[in-house]
Amino acid sequence: MKTKNIIAALAFSAAMLTSCNSNSNNPLLEEWNTPFGVAPFDKIKVEHYKPAIIEALKQHTAEIDAIINNPAEPDFDNTIAALDASGDLFNRIYAVFESESSINATPQVMEVEMELVPLVSKHFDEISMNEKLFERVRFVYENRESMNLDPAQMKLLTDTYKSYERSGATLPQQSKDELKEINSRISELEMLFEQHLLKETGEYALVIDDQKNLAGLSQAQIAAAAKRAEGMGLENRWAFGLDNPSVMPFLQYADNAALRKEIAEAYLNRGNNNNEYDNKAIVIELVKLRDRKAEILGYKTYADYVLEDRMAKTSDAVYGLLDQLWKPALRSASAELADMKPLASKDGITDFGYSDWRYYFEKVKAAKFDYSDEELRPYLSFENVRKGIFYVANKLYGITFTQIENIPVPNPEAIAFECREADGRHLGVIYMDMFARPGLKRGGAWCTGYREQHYSNGERVAPVVTIVGNFTRGTGDEPALLTPDETSTFFHEFGHALQGLLQDVKYNGNASITRDFVELPSQIMEHWAFEPQVLKEYATHWSTGEVIPAYLIEKLDRVGKYGQGFATVEYLAASLLDMDYHTMDKIPEDLDVEKFESKVLSDRKILSQIPPRYRSTYFRHVFAGGYTVGYYSYIWAEVLDADAYEAFKETGDIFNQDVAGRFRKNVLERGGEDDAMTLYVNFRGKKPGIEPLLKNRGLK
Repeated sequence: MKTKNIIAALAFSAAMLTSCNSNSNNPLLEEWNTPFGVAPFDKIKVEHYKPAIIEALKQHTAEIDAIINNPAEPDFDNTIAALDASGDLFNRIYAVFESESSINATPQVMEVEMELVPLVSKHFDEISMNEKLFERVRFVYENRESMNLDPAQMKLLTDTYKSYERSGATLPQQSKDELKEINSRISELEMLFEQHLLKETGEYALVIDDQKNLAGLSQAQIAAAAKRAEGMGLENRWAFGLDNPSVMPFLQYADNAALRKEIAEAYLNRGNNNNEYDNKAIVIELVKLRDRKAEILGYKTYADYVLEDRMAKTSDAVYGLLDQLWKPALRSASAELADMKPLASKDGITDFGYSDWRYYFEKVKAAKFDYSDEELRPYLSFENVRKGIFYVANKLYGITFTQIENIPVPNPEAIAFECREADGRHLGVIYMDMFARPGLKRGGAWCTGYREQHYSNGERVAPVVTIVGNFTRGTGDEPALLTPDETSTFFHEFGHALQGLLQDVKYNGNASITRDFVELPSQIMEHWAFEPQVLKEYATHWSTGEVIPAYLIEKLDRVGKYGQGFATVEYLAASLLDMDYHTMDKIPEDLDVEKFESKVLSDRKILSQIPPRYRSTYFRHVFAGGYTVGYYSYIWAEVLDADAYEAFKETGDIFNQDVAGRFRKNVLERGGEDDAMTLYVNFRGKKPGIEPLLKNRGLK
């Protein structure tokens, strides 16, 4: 998952420096005299954020006023380019704060977030609905044909104009005022949703005091649980949480069915316990506010509003893809269930449920293929997988990564690397912060940026990106050993970072990639993770140094796409839930989250043992994470990435330099400089087909 901020790194103007001098004790407002100009993380304290961001907002307002009050006739440079370059100080400071609120969400940080979110929302509403500013933008847009603009300038101008229209710049004042209130409330609710989820996930623990209830778990999983319990002040006990590195192995391997059910129910009911962290009312209010926002802006539904500038364009196109996959995915999942039920019956389980699925799926894999993920993990140490990721990037694009010592880091666990071009030129910096910190770091994995690539005075300013995960830690002498799923996630997020590092666009506004195209660079990277040629380069046993044996690679190949029925159904169910919430013509006054969710799934005859990957009350992608009417994007982009990888396979060389060069030039470097499908066709020579996706997921 990628979150991106438009972050420039232009030099401060004299006015900025003068203003900052009065805040000389605030490291966020001083020049960042650090290696590669990264943030001075080691000097920043919580109390620095609010005054720095308020000051940055003031300076941004001054920059906007200067554009509005410019006596010269509006043109591209004095209006569009100036607007594009404005807000540098705010963007670079707020990027640091947003990251901090995601990776170190202490009560103090969350309190500051509560204070700042309404201010920031109001600030950008004032800009996007400013009539005088829009008049200048409109003048340039209406006279664009006479301004001799190049394609990049024309794209920035067009997108800027459309963004003002879509933000309500042409509305009457009464509607603008209502829209501002709605936007502010939406921002506040999304923040509360995130905070509730973080707190409820962090506060739960399944504590076990009888060792026999650990049967089935590996020694590494037991050691991790003992360490968690010790951190809670509990001796001679074992604790399991709702973060994925803890709960998922328990559901896969713990023999105790009652305890599996207990932790599974806690996992599925996050934000749905009628307590202080309950998210049902937030979901309902968000759905209604978004619907009203769409109505004010002249759209039938919120989905119509969102999809207008996506690759998909319409909800019919999204449902067309999801529905095309639903029936074959259900058939595949039903076949998997039929394989598991006999084994469960032998253990006396007659009411087979969600809490049994992963456990018996592991049993079936062992019986059918003589395979277990645990057999692979000793070859997937964190450092080895990272080595494999760097190997793939080097083979494809010739770039190298070198660890940077003595550089400020956003968290003591983060590691920094310098990325260089094949000829030695500096491309950027990447941070990696990959291990779980329950209660402080939000769940999942993501990529974001502290500084976006752009140009200043004709020179490329290198990006600073970060990838964040929640991987399982090592215990004792054993290093962090990743699961195959964590390995794929690592490759995925690095793909986002790679796009950020290789991007080469002139204007900040052209860096933004449409949501259903942004997952292409990440998802295509996953294809290399378990290629035999790649495994032999990085998958070595953590203790013996033995290269992964051929028989294990063969087992991995035989397992193939088995299990994609469950994975596809749970993903599609979440995507359909997102779409159904936001395609309602009229939101019922008495909207009930649990009843709505139940109807969405029962109408499509989903298997009762498979809940959506994210139920409504912990679906942060949609209700807090910027993927509203966008969770379908992963499968939409999978059509692209499966087809794109075929371009490599068709040559017989998964590192074909000609194909890699075209992908870099037409996709990775271009950001949002052109229509997404145009960029893809420029790379592939044709539009993508769905056949490679169906083949990859075993759904043909």
